[in-house]
Amino acid sequence: MLPTLAGGTLFFPGLFALCSWALRRWRPEWTRTDRVMISTRLVSSVQAVLATGSGIVIIRSCNDVVTGRITRTFSQVEEPQLVVQES
Repeated sequence: MLPTLAGGTLFFPGLFALCSWALRRWRPEWTRTDRVMISTRLVSSVQAVLATGSGIVIIRSCNDVVTGRITRTFSQVEEPQLVVQES
């Protein structure tokens, strides 16, 4: 779980920095506020897609979603996203 957590902790801020850098190169006329807003929305969209995908995996892995136990998938996929979103 620790490597996955470290990967998520590096991936999302890295994606934000890469997007901000690319927008600064491609659209120099945009203000810093515009670049940060677009970068934030991109990272949020990626997190939403990954959260939805992992939710589908978790639901499909349980026989009974209401009373079934969540498998190890949650700790491998969701926890890194939650840690990054909290910070």
